Amino acid sequence: MAAVSKVFAARLAGLVVLGPDGESVGRVRDVVITIRLGRQQPRVIGLVVELLTHRRIFVPMLRVTAVEPSSVTLMTGNVSLRRFAQRTGEVLVLAQVLDSKVRVNDPDDPELGSQEVIVVDLGMELTRTRDWVVSRVAVRPHRGRLGRRGRLEVVDWQQVEGLTPSDLALPGQGVSALLMQFEGLRPADVANAMRELPEKRRLEVAIALDDERLADVVQELPDDDQVELLGQLESERAADVLEAMDPDDAADLLGELPDAEAESLLRLMDPEESEPVRRLLAHSPDTAGGLMTPEPVILNPATTVAEALARVRNADLTPAIASLVFVVRPPTATPTGRYLGCVHLQQLLREPPASLVGGILDKDLPQLRPHDPLTTVTRYFATYNLVCGPVVDDQRHLLGAVTVDDVLDHLLPEDWREHEGSIGE
Repeated sequence: MAAVSKVFAARLAGLVVLGPDGESVGRVRDVVITIRLGRQQPRVIGLVVELLTHRRIFVPMLRVTAVEPSSVTLMTGNVSLRRFAQRTGEVLVLAQVLDSKVRVNDPDDPELGSQEVIVVDLGMELTRTRDWVVSRVAVRPHRGRLGRRGRLEVVDWQQVEGLTPSDLALPGQGVSALLMQFEGLRPADVANAMRELPEKRRLEVAIALDDERLADVVQELPDDDQVELLGQLESERAADVLEAMDPDDAADLLGELPDAEAESLLRLMDPEESEPVRRLLAHSPDTAGGLMTPEPVILNPATTVAEALARVRNADLTPAIASLVFVVRPPTATPTGRYLGCVHLQQLLREPPASLVGGILDKDLPQLRPHDPLTTVTRYFATYNLVCGPVVDDQRHLLGAVTVDDVLDHLLPEDWREHEGSIGE
């Protein structure tokens, strides 16, 4: 395909980035510009490229040899693999500019200039000096007549007012373009992308996400970022997000807060949601009781294999939690009635659907005690080749289950999430 000399920035998002030999380097995730004084056209200085390992790096536009409708080609495969860090004076088009509110001074269209409009895209073009600059701005009114979507207009950069760095720092900017980028991404990838946003945009995205999605993302952030983000939300919203989080993750987060602040949030939560969190907080965080989730798959002995398989097919369950079902006497909510044993997923797959789980129990697998330290839990998983294990008290009530991912979270360095981009390198 022929290279283009004019392109809209949002069209670049997601395009594959190719090296000089045609090998895939990664995908474009944003465009970096510098906004200059007066009405000078901003200079496009580079691209944020996400490598196959999910690390985001900066690629200067000087390294770009061709921009095509389906790809961006680099003149050299020799690029810095250092994680992208936004510098003073740099502006991210997709993350910071799109959805901004501006005014247009267009003498040929006074109606457009009489209202506040939203930036939809920025038009870039290649100059004779081989520099890329922002020359055009695509805007759309909030609403057209009768509440319909306003018409899209493309105007010169010089006609737009409200895109200075100080303007972009004002609160209340929309996030629809950013949310579109996050569609289909795993929570861990969204968390990684949000960490690289300016603080103001990170908060705006958090406010726009629904409680369930935000809870999934918060669970993947480093501890310090979790605390910071939760503290920026209104107390009622923070409590709603905590309710949507897994109880063990909510307990870990509340454990990082001052006691008075944690108690205040617990009181705002629904009592049914806060009760398991309070039970977890009663245990030291480096014990089986502090590591466990109180919501594993729990069945009574009269449950059929078909019903058990239907339970573990739940897409909301992690593979580790779904690997083992626990069989107890009623009640089946933790702390349960008497713990009878467990059934491994592989065993369920071998049995007739009408069989009862009470007849295929593994009664010999040892159980963890809530006071067992992290070292004991680690040896337990290594000894029995498990990814999930039951936590039972002295009266043989099932309190919850520990999964291997909970153990790894505590074995890895505290800042391991901040280096997530290096996975696979």
